[in-house]
Order: sequence, then structure tokens, then C-alpha cells
Amino acid sequence: MALVALVNCSQLVTLAGANRPRVGAEMRELAIIHDGAMLIRDARIEAVGARSKIEALLNSDTQIIDAGGRVVTPGFVDAHTHLVFAGNRADEFEMRCSGITYQEIARQGGGIRSTVRRTRDATENELLAVAQKHARWFLRSGTTTIEAKSGYGLTVEAEMKILRVVRETEETTPLRCVPTFLGAHEVPDEFVGRTGGYIELVIDEMLPLVALHKLASFCDVFCEPHIFDQHSAGRILEAARRLGLGLRIHGDQFSCSGGAMLAARLGAATADHLEHTDAASIAALAAANVQPILLPGSVYSIGSRHYAPARAMIEAGLAVVLATDFNPGSSPIASMPVVMSLACTQMKMTPAETLTAATINAASSLNLAAQVGSLERGKSADFVVHEAGDYREIPYFLGTQRPAMVYAKGERVV
Repeated sequence: MALVALVNCSQLVTLAGANRPRVGAEMRELAIIHDGAMLIRDARIEAVGARSKIEALLNSDTQIIDAGGRVVTPGFVDAHTHLVFAGNRADEFEMRCSGITYQEIARQGGGIRSTVRRTRDATENELLAVAQKHARWFLRSGTTTIEAKSGYGLTVEAEMKILRVVRETEETTPLRCVPTFLGAHEVPDEFVGRTGGYIELVIDEMLPLVALHKLASFCDVFCEPHIFDQHSAGRILEAARRLGLGLRIHGDQFSCSGGAMLAARLGAATADHLEHTDAASIAALAAANVQPILLPGSVYSIGSRHYAPARAMIEAGLAVVLATDFNPGSSPIASMPVVMSLACTQMKMTPAETLTAATINAASSLNLAAQVGSLERGKSADFVVHEAGDYREIPYFLGTQRPAMVYAKGERVV
């Protein structure tokens, strides 16, 4: 059993603490060990503490990882991504730069549907190659765990194809992937004007196959009045719950239209986006212990200034999560440090709060807090050695600060 010691950390940011998502002032408590060190055996953390304490446990065969006086944090956990898709929408990016809105592009046949057409045409091997490339992007930015949604197939076979690729990506890369079925991402071209028929397809054919083949841990729905309203979204999510899937929901992204309220009523694990949610919805989420996943990268990327009310959520006692919403249209961002920076400057979260939201709170939202999200005995040795001397530099140097080393399950991957 190989013994590995990580030493010479200016700050070992452990996030050790209560065995639950952190709320309120707890989000600023990072449990930092100055001049800390960590002992790793067989891909798991064996001990964490002061350098002198850990060095007393070493033997002559111990492999040493020298952090070089840098900051070490847990690997980031990105709890909302769209990992698998074909092509990109750089052309639509140019259109938005010229003043055409994201919604106008979608009405012209672009947006999600344009990616759906490309993804349907791609083979499973082609999608796997792209997903593996995206996995390298995440790892390079310090992310070692992601949630990965389907939603760019919108047929039975194409949705299953995407979920199989998510599974294959986890099997062939160091990136831990939690699959989510998002068949209700949009109404496909062939069902325009027949939304009810598509909902029946999702409930009667897609969801049973997902459950039968164990292709997903969660089900998500894009709940907006012009796509899947509260009633339709509720039907899909209740069907998913009967099949044993956890619930997530895209809600209140473009309007305060009840998405957060539905998440609270159903006791969903998360309500995501929430840029237009209101005080009553925040109170309902808090009462139901639903975690909000905030996605400032998508607000920035579509040129909006309507960021989610993070401070109100933290003050209400919600266990806030940050994620990239990595996707080809509204958030082509795979970097959690960039998202943390946007959360600091645009949503007035503190650097400590953003780090909590990007690690232990995100892990909790995926039912993975016992495995990842903090540096504690028994957890997976997923950690990042940042090119920084203080954790606040991670969001401070926007787009500049990069990890010096990334480890997943005890193995160096970057």
C-alpha cells in the first residue's frame, strides 16, 4: 500500500466540518491549516494536519509531493454541466455580439435545437472523443467531479446515446461524472405544436429506459412557460421520482414563473439558475432544504446583467452551490475559478463563500459529500495545488490563475 505525503502547503484549505451542506456564516469557514500537510494511501486521504504532525508519520518509502508553498484545495465539484454535445455555436456568439438576443436566436431555429441536430447526427464514438476533450478542460481547471446532463438528443435513442457517453467518459478519463437525464430540455422540431406528445414520450419511453439501464442518477427539466410549464415539468419529475431518480430543475431563468416553487413542492435536490426568483420562492426553497445552483457564467455569456440574488439566498440559510453550466450556447465556460470570480464581483459573494459553493456544497447536492468536496480522512484524494499563496487569489486573478497540479483519486492528472 503506497504511502504519499503532500507537504509544504502555504494554506491547506480542508473545508472540514459538519457532515452536511454549509449555510450562512459556515460558508466562510474553510478550516484552513497553515503549513499543512496530508497523508494519502491507496487513493484515499489517511490523515490531515500540521506539517510537523504528518511528517512524524512518514517512512523511508513515502512518496513526497511538494506543494512548493502553494495553496491546496479540494478538487472542484461542478454540479451543473452539459458535457456531451456535437459542434459549437460560435456563429451564435457572433450574432449576440451584434445585438441579437439569446431568445431571438432560439426563435429563429438556433439555440438548443441547432445543437440537437448536430448531436443526433454524431456517432457515439464521435461524441465520446468530444466529451473526453471536454473532460481534459475540466481537469485542467481543477475540476475533478462533474454532474453531466443529457438533453441534446431529444429522441429515445439519442438521449440514451448521450448518457452512455457520459458513463464511458467516466470510465476512460480521471473525471468523476454524475449523469442526469434532461430529455425535457426543449421541445424538438418534430414536436413543435405538440408539446403534450413529447411529454408522453419522455414519461412513457425515455424515463423507463434510463431507469432500466441505470443510465442516470437524476432527472432534470427546463421549466419555463414557453417550454415546459409548472404542470408539465411536475408530471415529468414525479414520474422520474417513481422510478427512483433524484430531482433537479432549471427554474426561474428568464422569468419568475414558479420553477423554484415547484422544486420546493417536490423536494428536489436542487433548483438551478434562479436569476429571476423572488423572496417568496427563496423562502420556499429554504423551508424545503432545496439547494440553489447559481450559474453566473451563463448570465455573463448571454450578455445579461440579471444575476441570481446570492446574498439574499445565503442570508435565508440556503446552501448555495456554484457551477459553470458548461454548454455550447449560453455558457461555453469549463472553469470554476472564472465562475467564482463572477460570483464575487457580480453577486457579491466572498471568496470563501465561493470556494464552499464550488466544493463541499456542490458535492452535497450530488449526494457525494461522503466522498469528495473536502480534504478529510477517508475521502477520495481529489485535490488541487494552485499557483497561488492565498486562496483569495483563485477568484482574484480572473482567467489567469491556473492549477500547478491536479490530483484525482490520488493520481496526478494535470
